[in-house]
Amino acid sequence: MVSLPKLDDLRVGGMLPTPKGVALAVMELCQSDSASMEDVARTVMTDPALSGKLIRQANAAAAGGRPVVSVNEAVRRLGLGLVKQLVLGFSLIDEFGEGACERFDYQKFWSHSLLMGLSMQTIARVSRMGPPDDLFACGLLARIGRLALATAYPVAYSEVLGATEGQSAEQLAEAENTALHIDHNRLGAAMLGEWGVPPALVEPVLFHEKGVEAPFSEGTRSYQICQALSLAARIGDLGLAPEFARHALVAELLAVAGRIGILSEDLGALLDPLMESWTAWGELLKVPTATLPPFAILADSPAPRIGPDLDGPPLRVMVVDDEGSTRQLMSSWLQTECGHSVTAAPDGRTALALALEHRPQVVLTDWLMPEMDGIELTRALRATDWGRSIYVIMLTALGSEDQLETAFAEGVDDYLTKPFSLRALRARLMAAGRYVRLQEDWARDRAQLKRIASELAVSNRKLERAALSDALTGLPNRRAAISMLGQAWSASRRSDQPLSVMMIDIDRFKSINDRHGHAGGDVVLAAVAKLLRGSARKDDWVCRTGGEEFLVICPNATLEAAAQSAERLRRTVAGAPVTVDGKTFEVTVSIGIASREADTTDADALVSRADEGLYEAKAAGRNRCCLVRAGRKLLGPS
Repeated sequence: MVSLPKLDDLRVGGMLPTPKGVALAVMELCQSDSASMEDVARTVMTDPALSGKLIRQANAAAAGGRPVVSVNEAVRRLGLGLVKQLVLGFSLIDEFGEGACERFDYQKFWSHSLLMGLSMQTIARVSRMGPPDDLFACGLLARIGRLALATAYPVAYSEVLGATEGQSAEQLAEAENTALHIDHNRLGAAMLGEWGVPPALVEPVLFHEKGVEAPFSEGTRSYQICQALSLAARIGDLGLAPEFARHALVAELLAVAGRIGILSEDLGALLDPLMESWTAWGELLKVPTATLPPFAILADSPAPRIGPDLDGPPLRVMVVDDEGSTRQLMSSWLQTECGHSVTAAPDGRTALALALEHRPQVVLTDWLMPEMDGIELTRALRATDWGRSIYVIMLTALGSEDQLETAFAEGVDDYLTKPFSLRALRARLMAAGRYVRLQEDWARDRAQLKRIASELAVSNRKLERAALSDALTGLPNRRAAISMLGQAWSASRRSDQPLSVMMIDIDRFKSINDRHGHAGGDVVLAAVAKLLRGSARKDDWVCRTGGEEFLVICPNATLEAAAQSAERLRRTVAGAPVTVDGKTFEVTVSIGIASREADTTDADALVSRADEGLYEAKAAGRNRCCLVRAGRKLLGPS
């Protein structure tokens, strides 16, 4: 179980989003032991808009059954727990459609959240990982921590959003922690817990942005829900992305869908009706949506060509010129005619300080200026990590080839000779836009390759562990035992340190299987494995080599030390009866012990000698140890 954050433990200074009116009354009713479904339904009916939304959700959850026509029936079908979550989500959409955080797009937030909720509902129907209506509420509220930070810290969070524009969700969380000492995932999980959302849903919400690095075992329900949320978030990104950005998102979408067993050929059948549902819900909740082409077209279309005819996003432009009128004219034209975001500076030194704060993508700078000229500014920008990718256009009345060569050598990307026309400047900005978008595509592809490499590394580690582990007991298997024994043998030879091994066999295991079946035998194997692992020396390796046999490798252990350890293991197993199907019985083991001696040719010979001791212990009546030294077998007591 993952430790979930508590709202009281998080230092959140401002006011958090809270339900009001009918929603608050419904939540209070749902927390009362004496409240009935009829009480909740009567309260919901006082808000006609909310009543319609609940009825619509109940019909969506019914997936083709008899339609729900009344609030009473909707509440009964959905259940009090889900009604509380849905009322909460719908009321928050109504109350927080706008707010004081300047850079937080409230409408875009709810549009993305709605698409996440509908995506989770659809994924749940396909994968059967849980009730679709429960997962709708989970997806709808999964990113509530972002709204909470925008509400509690409108000014500071606006600055965080400005500094992380275009960055990943994990980078946003890092910046939130640095600036506010809390991130949206932890705060959102704490709020959901406070609102009564089950921990089985809150845990995946907390970690869904980590992808395969989330702390859940593959195949568990928590893992499935976490990956489904990750997929839903990317569907939300796709729904809101401009046309030129969709191609890269589709590739990532396919990769994430594969983690929960949704194949690429099935994704279109899932997404196309989902987008239609998103549009219908958007009209009901007054949330903006978008229209996408069919997924088959999105998936098969080539990457968009980066060219001057591409309607890309506005650029962050910095204008640096010591002539105030020129600076003002260019800034006004870039903002009003081209729609770019503009920062202006009168000289290079001021521009450098502003660039650190605003991170422009394009710099239009005059050459000759006081304090710091255009060449010095370019040189200073290129000396920083973040300034190397800025597209620098030099504005100059100078035009000799030697001067231009100097400018390009210092890192200038393009130039305009004064006086210049706005048409010429527009053409230069087209080239700058292509460069910026290529940089963004490269960064996105690089991040995606890193994620894929990380996922492959995690998968390879899991496969490697699975290949070297016994599925029933969790002990190293025969393949791993051979490798470990080889390492121990080589180390023993190099350092001339002792090496011993034990061969252990569960006595009369066939009769256990006959009496209790293979399931009962598995219980005994798992119990004995746990006892051996818990009682062995700290540096010993306990392995299951097959059936009811175990190999214990004892580095730096003499034959006498290994014999003492073996006797302790034997007594531990004999003293811990096992219960199968309500019947408790004693289990014993026989053990053969051998140590590397001068005449031991290799590791296989060492194991064979321990095997001889094991068979001798069996032949002598079982439940005993037998050590083998230079061909002599010495039996211990039973």
